[in-house]
Amino acid sequence: MPLPSITWQDVQQMPDDGNRYEAIEGDLYMTPAPSIRHHRLTRALYEALKPLLLAPGHGELFWAPVGVEFPATGEGVQPDLMFVSTERRGIVEEAGIVGPPDLVVEILSPSTASRDRSIKLRLYERQGVPEYWIVDPDEEVIHVWRFGDEAVHDRFKESLPVRVAGEPVGTIDLGEVFPPER
Repeated sequence: MPLPSITWQDVQQMPDDGNRYEAIEGDLYMTPAPSIRHHRLTRALYEALKPLLLAPGHGELFWAPVGVEFPATGEGVQPDLMFVSTERRGIVEEAGIVGPPDLVVEILSPSTASRDRSIKLRLYERQGVPEYWIVDPDEEVIHVWRFGDEAVHDRFKESLPVRVAGEPVGTIDLGEVFPPER
């Protein structure tokens, strides 16, 4: 007899123990609290995106822990950063985001790198997330996946173009995102 699948609703019942829990393809994943470098990269990306996305009123940025639920499959995750455009603000609910954000950003850490590059990549493509960024702190690069009729992958080391609904809205200097270690 197969084991019952874990859903996002099950994850919502998990203890508040400082870990992040996610439900993907019926499996439960736990991620420990991120490192200080991870927090600094999250903050740097948020600050770099703020004038390009928030100030002009393109939408809203969120950072973990905020849940993203995919109701059709019962899956749910807590990405590091998410952007929801003004046109799609209806997916933002008090409990979290219900549906695919316009942009999802995951910052690699030793405990999540494999999952972010494989399971979550497939999840975001399957669930209709238009753009997915994988931030690699070790190589100081950002991998950008754009999903549509065909998946397109680019790798950025010096500057990163930012788009809303496929239209360019600015560029991020990655030298400011990946400053020398303190």
